[in-house]
Amino acid sequence: MATQLDLQEQEQLDTLKVFWRQYGNLITWTLTLCLAAFAGWSGWQWYQRDQAVKAGAMFDEVDRAVQAAEVDKAARLFAELKQRYGSTTFTPQAALGLARLQLDKGKADDAKALLKWVAESAKEPEYQAAAQLRLAGIALDEKKFDDALKALDAVKAPTFDALVADRRGDVLLAQGKRAEALAAYQAAYKGMDEKVEYRRLIEAKLTSLGAAPDKPAAEARP
Repeated sequence: MATQLDLQEQEQLDTLKVFWRQYGNLITWTLTLCLAAFAGWSGWQWYQRDQAVKAGAMFDEVDRAVQAAEVDKAARLFAELKQRYGSTTFTPQAALGLARLQLDKGKADDAKALLKWVAESAKEPEYQAAAQLRLAGIALDEKKFDDALKALDAVKAPTFDALVADRRGDVLLAQGKRAEALAAYQAAYKGMDEKVEYRRLIEAKLTSLGAAPDKPAAEARP
């Protein structure tokens, strides 16, 4: 009986050896690749977290310089942030803050260059939209109406539709296109949440054009 069991085990062992000679390398390589992929994914996750922490710390430095109105220092820090961590969400966010300070300091060209970079390079549509809206505002101030409308047309984030319509109304009104401006303001008013304080400004614009929006009876009641 023992001899029969030994023979069966030997046959199984021989079969396993043949199988391993045929497929052993394939199995080993497949397992190695799977483990390498998992290790790479884990390493990438760690790298991403590490990058985010470091980028966040550098963003804080840029923001402090912006809040202190130290435009040159903020620009230097931002250049370093962009070079090291340009792919993180902190970089376009810092760029928007720096651009605002540059405008306040009369450095419109620097601000426009920075906003164009955000509009073209930011991965998040919201940052792109914010940059395009600010570019439109600058173009409006410079009476470059076509450039302003072009910037507004480039906004693709639906959550900015009401703000885009409002700014479009400003541009059209500056061009003397009262009826088109009125339509844009009405679209902005309807598209903006009634709880948002900015909606009152749009209402004031409509009222100044003789088209004060109708309010629900409950809202109109003192």
